[in-house]
Amino acid sequence: MTHVLVCGGAGYIGAHMAKALARAGCKVTVFDNLSSGHRAAVQWGELVEGDLLDKEALERLFKTHRFDAVMHFCALSQVAESVRDPYAYYRNNVVGTLNLLDAMHHAGVEQLVFSSTAAVYGVPTADKLDESHSTLPINPYGASKLMVETMLEDAAKAYGLRSAALRYFNAAGADPEGDIGESHTPETHLIPNVLRHALGMGESLKVFGDDYATRDGTCVRDYVHVNDLAAAHLLAMHHLDDHEGAHRFNLGSGSGYTVMEVIEAARKVTGKSIPFSLAPRRAGDPPVLVADSKHAVEVLGWRPSFVDMPAIIETAWHWHCKPRY
Repeated sequence: MTHVLVCGGAGYIGAHMAKALARAGCKVTVFDNLSSGHRAAVQWGELVEGDLLDKEALERLFKTHRFDAVMHFCALSQVAESVRDPYAYYRNNVVGTLNLLDAMHHAGVEQLVFSSTAAVYGVPTADKLDESHSTLPINPYGASKLMVETMLEDAAKAYGLRSAALRYFNAAGADPEGDIGESHTPETHLIPNVLRHALGMGESLKVFGDDYATRDGTCVRDYVHVNDLAAAHLLAMHHLDDHEGAHRFNLGSGSGYTVMEVIEAARKVTGKSIPFSLAPRRAGDPPVLVADSKHAVEVLGWRPSFVDMPAIIETAWHWHCKPRY
């Protein structure tokens, strides 16, 4: 049985990954400091509490467990916060990952699937971004992820580490069975904030900027369902079984939705009016981010199951109406 360490497995994407791994017959161990994750979300596998910045905790983890592969979701991930406090992002995302890689190397674990981001690209120069697009991140969050990708390339050459960096666009939706969903404190992601507002929860909904060069003036983003992300991680892990080196894959739907289009889709799904107010642009937000994911389709055989916004929102709405944590 394949034993997979899921770093950050109490978080949004990590918890969905743990469930997918368990369903695939893998043994799962979750390593999480619970700073933003939820103990209740760890329903598949053992939870080991710890922080990637704690080298001794990592040493104990790898001494007491034998892992075949690691999936790495631990990260600070708020763009605006990264602009305000870049040191925290470089410390957590880069130094923490270096500690993990060092522990893996000493334990002889040679496969890593890394949660990267479309933020490594910066401002797009094409309608859709493929993996050959220039990487010029415009915020410390994206820069920290790109630094890790560089580390993975170097580790492949020096130590033989096999890795896949999966560049997500916007993760969205929830487990269709309703076991787990998206819950952050504070919540900064658009879809959960829209749905929380539809339920009369949280502060008033704000749209950040309506003067971008897009079809309605609001940012365009590519939303990919969290279960489709988990499926891609599984495929990437198996790809590393017989492919050496450091690999990169975009993960997105290939369709872009403006903020206003997301709100309108949520109105139709929920039957709620969902009022909002306009606010200034946030620092570090590019106007458009849409994926070209043909590489993942052709090489990994990845086929997203959720291809339109209402279907994605429907799964998230189902969970938000009866959250488990």
